[in-house]
Amino acid sequence: MEVFSEYRGQIFEAFWTTVQLTVFSAIGALILGTVLAAMRLAPVPMLNWLGTTYVNVVRNTPLTLIILFCSFGLAQTLGITLVDPKSPTSIADSNFRLAVLGLTFYTASFVCETIRAGVNTVPLGQAEAARSLGFTFGQNLRIILLPQAFRSVIIPLGSVLIALTKNTTIASAIGVAEAALLMKEMIENTAALITVGTIFAVGFVILTLPLGLLFSWLGKRLAVVR
Repeated sequence: MEVFSEYRGQIFEAFWTTVQLTVFSAIGALILGTVLAAMRLAPVPMLNWLGTTYVNVVRNTPLTLIILFCSFGLAQTLGITLVDPKSPTSIADSNFRLAVLGLTFYTASFVCETIRAGVNTVPLGQAEAARSLGFTFGQNLRIILLPQAFRSVIIPLGSVLIALTKNTTIASAIGVAEAALLMKEMIENTAALITVGTIFAVGFVILTLPLGLLFSWLGKRLAVVR
């Protein structure tokens, strides 16, 4: 455990960065994914087409390409860095925020499909009853469909969040100092492949296993009774 003792501070800091990437990306993906689901369910053909196109394109594009596009396409080509260029930590901050942006865009497509699947579990008669009472599409979605949909897909959403936690390792491709980048550096510096790999494998299990248990419990606790 000499390797762990030597790099303990850096390991905790790297995993904290991983947690931050997960939390910020999850919030963004949940918001964007809900909007996309509403677009795919909307009675407006153009919105439906835009939502469907986004999901099909992004979901079938490798995450690495999306992250690299955010870094090279937005930051270096278009100059969109999302930070104050005068800041002494502008490069690191820019990489982190661009990684969050890429993870958000990618994960939102899966959130969208998960929520849409949840909406499809709501009996059609409830939506028709709401329309007969004069509810608009937005009111129907907000009051009737989405609350039940979210409760129906808590466990699948948990799986999406767990996948997002593991996908944060792709952020190392643009130099974000998260767990995967530190693992690579430690292996290069110590050559202790098995030890270092075990340390980071345990770290990710500690992050993801409680999430799975929490969402399983919530799914059973808040399940919609049919």
